[in-house]
Amino acid sequence: MPAEPAGPAAPTLTDRLNGLDRLVQAGTGRLDRPLLDEAGALLDRAGQRLRLSGEHTVVTLAGGTGSGKSSLFNAICGLELSPTGMRRPMTSKAHACVWGLDGAGPLLDWLDVDKRHRYARASALDLERADSSLQGLVLLDLPDHDSIQAMHRAEVDRFVTIADLLVWVVDPQKYADAALHRNYIVPFARYAGVTLIVLNQVDRLAPDEIDDCVADLRRLLEAEGLARPRIITTSAVAEDGVHGFRDVLVDTVAARRARSERLAADVDRVAERFAEHRLDAEPPTTVDEGRRTELVEALTDAAGAPAVAEAMESAYELRASDFVGWPVSALITRLRSDPLRRMRLTELREELRNAFTGPIGAQQGDVDNALAGVTDGVTGELPVHWARSVRAAARSQATEIPEALGESLKEALPTFNQVPRWWWLVKTWQYFLILVAVLSVVWIGVLVAYGVLKVGGDDPGGFIGQSGLIPYVAVLVVCTLGMGWLTSSACRNLVALSSAKHGDKMEEHMREGIERVARDKVIEPVAADLRVYAGFRHDVDVALGRPPA
Repeated sequence: MPAEPAGPAAPTLTDRLNGLDRLVQAGTGRLDRPLLDEAGALLDRAGQRLRLSGEHTVVTLAGGTGSGKSSLFNAICGLELSPTGMRRPMTSKAHACVWGLDGAGPLLDWLDVDKRHRYARASALDLERADSSLQGLVLLDLPDHDSIQAMHRAEVDRFVTIADLLVWVVDPQKYADAALHRNYIVPFARYAGVTLIVLNQVDRLAPDEIDDCVADLRRLLEAEGLARPRIITTSAVAEDGVHGFRDVLVDTVAARRARSERLAADVDRVAERFAEHRLDAEPPTTVDEGRRTELVEALTDAAGAPAVAEAMESAYELRASDFVGWPVSALITRLRSDPLRRMRLTELREELRNAFTGPIGAQQGDVDNALAGVTDGVTGELPVHWARSVRAAARSQATEIPEALGESLKEALPTFNQVPRWWWLVKTWQYFLILVAVLSVVWIGVLVAYGVLKVGGDDPGGFIGQSGLIPYVAVLVVCTLGMGWLTSSACRNLVALSSAKHGDKMEEHMREGIERVARDKVIEPVAADLRVYAGFRHDVDVALGRPPA
């Protein structure tokens, strides 16, 4: 049978650290500062540790006063390097013993181990051939965690956050010490994979007591959240009393996984805190169509687009009357001096002039009201911090919207002198009719003068003196004036229809511009923030080491 295709590979430590870095970037300005600072500190620490020697494994021996960790340290090293004592703390500064010097110097500098307390087991000094199997080990003997000296406790706190392998040395009398469990075991319970519990001084116990003590210690550790704790027993004074511990160190150094496992545990701890700020439900990608339409309608009203379209419609009609109206009627109107019409035309012309030269835009309060509730359908499916971020994104360019609305309306309006071509044709026709009417009246005057009044005597040609033509010419004048009036009346009806279409078209163009403003200033910022959240959810899985779906 053909082999089934392998599933997607789990993210590497580098992938997880990069994912955590992206979480910090996405969370900046959105999540709580302490979490971002903690993640930033971890990234900095992890970067430094990964740049240092990967051939060395940092193992710390930590424990309380009298637990015998310094004796254990000396037994592993094969030399009396760290002072020992039963009644008071003897180690005030961390002591380091290194197997293999290449690349260890920068690592010890980063660990901030005093150069006076650095020791090396070079091959020329090895007393036992077994020491060569510890090549790459950096073993640290720490001050007592229960010391009355605050600087001693601070030294322990510093090293337990950077060690590759945490070794807690306890003795049969104080393995349930509250300070150890409260301050270190419980807070670092998730680090079970890089934690080793050493029950030291078992030479003081009978064989059956050792098993009971180990069982009780295991029960206590599991109750405190340390999953499957690794416990070994040692005795620094008994023959072969530290061989089991040495074997664990040899395996740890040979595997060279402690560094990455420790950093992975650090990333797990921080990534789980980021995971609290995401929901399992698939997030929306943008504002839904219904609320988008409501936003455009609200911005349209806020910008006063219907009023501008109505004003343009009225101005269109009045301006059309200057072209297609019957000039005789216009002359009579001027003679009658209609102040209402003149005032209305003046106001509309001024309004048009302002529309193209002055600011058009909504009031900020109207815009704010339009933005209210636009993200309600989105934020209901987001965590609190991201809901707040999306609402802020919707209002991030609110102060720019009034001006943008004004610009969009200006772009939609026609130029001030834009006139339909047929208006000029009608105007030319109307003045042609007036010219015919005027010439006809002049002709009637000539016929009256020469044919009736005989002003110039007898008409030699008999043409301009034929008074019988007067009725026909008069009919021509009446027909010409009638045609002008009928043309004006028909054009007014046509203008009324076209002005309504003109207003609708103007409003449609303005609405298109307002839709662009809504998209660029509101919808797209919200969608961008939602994309950041989608990436945040993905990066949480990456940081947690989960294979991609």
